[in-house]
Amino acid sequence: MSTPAQSTSPATPTAVAPVPWRSYVAIGDSFTEGLWDQPAPDGECRGWADVLALHLSTRRTAAGDDPLVYANLAIRGRLLRPILAEQLPEALAMQPDLVSLVGGGNDILRPQADVDALARSLEDAVVRIRATGADVLLSTGVDAADSPIVRRTRGRVGIYNTHVWSIARRHGGHVLDLWGMRSLKDWRMWAPDRIHLTSDGHARVAQAALVGLGLAPDDAAWDDPLAPLPSPPRLQKAREDAQWLREHVYPWATRRLRGRSSGDARAAKRPHLEPVEQRGEQAG
Repeated sequence: MSTPAQSTSPATPTAVAPVPWRSYVAIGDSFTEGLWDQPAPDGECRGWADVLALHLSTRRTAAGDDPLVYANLAIRGRLLRPILAEQLPEALAMQPDLVSLVGGGNDILRPQADVDALARSLEDAVVRIRATGADVLLSTGVDAADSPIVRRTRGRVGIYNTHVWSIARRHGGHVLDLWGMRSLKDWRMWAPDRIHLTSDGHARVAQAALVGLGLAPDDAAWDDPLAPLPSPPRLQKAREDAQWLREHVYPWATRRLRGRSSGDARAAKRPHLEPVEQRGEQAG
């Protein structure tokens, strides 16, 4: 169905590399749904996967090929098990050439998370995807060393990332290396909830995804650090931290205690394969 997956070892992408994928399905949680990114023309949030799909489609049409057809089944708040139980079968039923599978982050936020078990589930899913002939794009987690709360998960994320790279090597997968992105260490790449990306962050991740797929980025400066800003006064930072705890951490903790999710009763924003250009999206 698709060309053999390229090696996950670092390589210099080539600008003339063709886009072999005709169809792409993205599955996952809020990161892939695109929470906090600017809305697409239909009012839904866009996100890195949508931007990646547009870049791939643009390259295909520039080469005289048909536009890419694309679906995004990701729903915010989803743990890895529901992603694999609900979204993966739907994705495989569409018989895509490329599947991006990014999940586990919501699980790892929980102190009792079994990272090795998550990795086994992820590998089983990758085996299922590759058995269809489709290529798969996985992702590492972000390095949260500078986050006052999320950095407590740094060790678990590091172990999970190691599993991701090993799974990709064993099964010919591609990897979106979020951990290695220098630009994501800047808080200007992050939304007010400090968990999701801004539109600029999503745009840069889309460029990193191109690189992970062995293609040249459209923006050579995609991972350049932003110009530094002076540190805010301590009182201002304390006020911002208090506002963050009140407006974002407390509601999240409350939902978790009640066994609820921000994605309850939500459906996939793009449940069917359709040409990217059909929705008039603009590249970020």
